[in-house]
Amino acid sequence: TTVGISLLALIVLPIPFLRSAGYGGLLIPLVTVLVVCTLLPVLLATVGPQLDWPHRRHGDQPSRLWSTWARGVTRRRWLAAGAALLILGALVFPVSSLVLGDPSADALASSGPAYQALRTLETSGIGAGVLSPIDVLSTPRDAAVLTGRLAQVTGVRGAVAPAAGTWRRNGTALIAVLPTADSATAEGRATLDRVRQAAHAGPVHGRVGGHAAGNADFVSAVYGNFPLMVGLIALVTFVLLARAFRSLLLPLKAIVLNVLSVGAAWGVLTLVWQEGHGSAQLWNIPATGSITSWIPLMVFAFLFGLSMDYEVFILSRMREEYDATGSTNAAVIRGIGHTGRLVTSAAMILMLTFVAMASGPQTEIKLLATGIFLDATVIRMLLVPALVSLLGSWNWWLPALPAKLLGVRPPAWKPLGRVDQLTPRRLPDVIP
Repeated sequence: TTVGISLLALIVLPIPFLRSAGYGGLLIPLVTVLVVCTLLPVLLATVGPQLDWPHRRHGDQPSRLWSTWARGVTRRRWLAAGAALLILGALVFPVSSLVLGDPSADALASSGPAYQALRTLETSGIGAGVLSPIDVLSTPRDAAVLTGRLAQVTGVRGAVAPAAGTWRRNGTALIAVLPTADSATAEGRATLDRVRQAAHAGPVHGRVGGHAAGNADFVSAVYGNFPLMVGLIALVTFVLLARAFRSLLLPLKAIVLNVLSVGAAWGVLTLVWQEGHGSAQLWNIPATGSITSWIPLMVFAFLFGLSMDYEVFILSRMREEYDATGSTNAAVIRGIGHTGRLVTSAAMILMLTFVAMASGPQTEIKLLATGIFLDATVIRMLLVPALVSLLGSWNWWLPALPAKLLGVRPPAWKPLGRVDQLTPRRLPDVIP
């Protein structure tokens, strides 16, 4: 359900292709849950032992490697949490300079006829902006006056409004404004703003469209209410996780870490693709100058859902171990020991899938290949166990009133001063 909720970010948008991606992504966890609750038990009850051959385990034994790792993290929890937050902070910081828009023409290809044509336009002085003209819709009577005005705008190579063919139809006239700079650059966006001002000025005016203008309107429509949408998704997710974990602090921590994960992924997009730090060495592609408008939203929807999936998997096992032992650190060690291998394996499979798709020429696919490895390592296997260990018994805090509202039984919990102390009837919170 938490994975499906994250995809509401795509479904509620007035953009058809994003809604279709949201519906498709939402069907995947729903169908998976249906299969797991019906077909999978039948398979395990019938052919399950044969499918496990030859790697049969005796009992529910945790991984020695991941148990050792978790034990080291709990012993150096301040250092682990500080190192993880330092890495995430360094990656989140570049998001402040994120620019939404189409990649520059230079980033679309590094060879071939289209690339050679682009080089010819740039060396001739015409500029790459003519590849994406700005369309202005007017009337045949006003077309000549408006065309002359738009041709004088700074940054415009020229403007044309042919009187023949499909340029005029049903009482309308189409004007093609040819900018000098690529619309993906800051200069190109400034040119678009000046064209809009000129087209809307005075009694003779027109309506501005085209690819560049449509992209600017797309960004305004999609990201205008983005903070509110994220807040609603976080609120619903918090309620579901509070009921699942029987805690108020664990779901809050999970949501904050997921937002940090998405922010770090956006930071990688900005550093590598927009600013070009390493993209030329990795893909022989220069800096894009901007990030394709729908990419950050897609990264948020899918990475938030996948991150929450991993978080629920790890923390639910920690909750079970805490209920069994009464020790937070023991719950961290045994929880990571049981789930670390599965989470990292799932993340590697997904990451390699994106890497395989990134071998194609499309820049957008390459952008989608970021974030998974970072989330599964720095956050899930370093920051999560460190923070749970630091917070001690406060992880399991759930007062009676919220427990009643959530419809769950409040856990037996009573702080005794230090955050890692437990009630006397439980085991001491020590590192095994």
